[in-house]
Amino acid sequence: MKDCVVVINEENTPELTPDRIITQTRILKDEGFRFVTMSSTDLGDRICVLYHLDKDLQLINLKVEVPKGTKIPSICSVYASAVLIENEIKEHFGVEFDGLSLDFQGMLYLDEEVQKTPFCKIGINRV
Repeated sequence: MKDCVVVINEENTPELTPDRIITQTRILKDEGFRFVTMSSTDLGDRICVLYHLDKDLQLINLKVEVPKGTKIPSICSVYASAVLIENEIKEHFGVEFDGLSLDFQGMLYLDEEVQKTPFCKIGINRV
């Protein structure tokens, strides 16, 4: 197999508004794409969430960028396996997912004594 490098760029990473993420992931699932994972980046006053999907080694990324504190619709209704990574991103970056099928209430990985999101540049205190 030949060495390859996948670059995340505008061609394979369309930016979507939060209200379009469920529709777009459903379309891709219907086309045979599988959910790989999600990743998140703290951009200061905004959070970037990337959704990674593939079909026959073709990687597609969907990008949603929102101000901190903005809810993003959960894609668990489309890909049930997203529940774990959405909970992880919630714990580590403070992103709230609307419609999360199973919410670990911040207890997926972190000890209950931890009160701040560790990877968020500006801490978001939990209530």
